Amino acid sequence: MTVLVLDSGGVTRLARRSQDAAAMIAALVRDGAWPPIVPSVVLVECLSGRQRHDVLTNRFLKTCEIVEEVPQQLARRAAALRASARRGSAVDAVVVAVAEPGGAVLSGDLADLRALAAHADDVIVVRS
Repeated sequence: MTVLVLDSGGVTRLARRSQDAAAMIAALVRDGAWPPIVPSVVLVECLSGRQRHDVLTNRFLKTCEIVEEVPQQLARRAAALRASARRGSAVDAVVVAVAEPGGAVLSGDLADLRALAAHADDVIVVRS
């Protein structure tokens, strides 16, 4: 695995204050998969815009590498993945494109992301 990319489900899962989330983060750190990458478009899905509601997520995001730009080439690749898979949102397609080649996506939305990853260059999708 070259990179770990989180979708909104992955962010939400790891941002929780739970033993499961702490154990998963510890395992990712131990395996050298930390910090994860979070495309900024994912923030649209995992934040509410209400500071009190988003406090845990915002605290967690400070530990991640946020990719703030979607260059044209990446956007075109995401569009091609989405067209090939015939499913998934634009955000999901960007997440998978960022993970190329050889990366992993941590998600709760396995069906759409696995459909997109089936057309990607060596991307795996694992349950968050």
